Amino acid sequence: MMKTISADVNERLAEAAFTSQSAVFDEIYCRNTIVNYKRERVRAHVLQYLAPASSILELNSGTGDDALFFGQNGHRVHATDFSTGMQQELKRKVKMTELETNVSTELCSFTKLDQLTNKGPFDLVFSNFAGLNCTNELDEVLASFNGLLKPNGVVTLVILPKFCLWETLLIFKGKFRTAFRRFFSSNGRKARIEGVYFKCWYYNPSFIIKGLKNEFTLLSIEGLCTIVPPSYIEGFAEKYPKTYEFLRKKEDDLKSSWPWKYIGDYYVISLRKR
Repeated sequence: MMKTISADVNERLAEAAFTSQSAVFDEIYCRNTIVNYKRERVRAHVLQYLAPASSILELNSGTGDDALFFGQNGHRVHATDFSTGMQQELKRKVKMTELETNVSTELCSFTKLDQLTNKGPFDLVFSNFAGLNCTNELDEVLASFNGLLKPNGVVTLVILPKFCLWETLLIFKGKFRTAFRRFFSSNGRKARIEGVYFKCWYYNPSFIIKGLKNEFTLLSIEGLCTIVPPSYIEGFAEKYPKTYEFLRKKEDDLKSSWPWKYIGDYYVISLRKR
């Protein structure tokens, strides 16, 4: 019972944080060169597994950049989020782009997918940029995917692992808290957005693979921001454009190789339902 109460409280705090940020989210991130690089990488990864006119269940869809992208490319997206503010912003953008036929919305937490009004089944369950790191009940979330997918359906998740090379290197700049925040984090680490504190947890690919091994087969793992620096190192691409392009090319070449696929700020993992 204590675990459930703690998880619910943390989810409410995370919801409040992201709702507070929803009005400025696009302004903060849409012009960030490395954020845009990350989106391009994730979308390219997803598209290799999608047939034309696929149906997608997106978890923690935020303000909807990915939902709009896939909708504009002929897919049908059911975009969900636990943040009322993010959902409102997404609905506004869907209406503005006239994508109501391709993009539907639903206010629903990824921890309560049994309460979805649209249960599919879908061709893809998709979660971008570490939304699923906001729960310590990821095992239960993973267990809900099988019933939401068609046979041969795919799960693609973008997750923060327990080790990030770039973060650890920040020790040489004296940023000890950031450098070590993923270490010894089994009880979660505090995150702060718009003045609201909540906890996040870190999960290695082995956790996802183990949680889905009975019904899913691993397709691929890619490291994201392994050689390219994380987007929170602000202005890197603009200050050092030649270095950024060099690092980007190296990461594109090595993204699926050991050890690079395991030591990035994120990893992208896809599994297919058997």
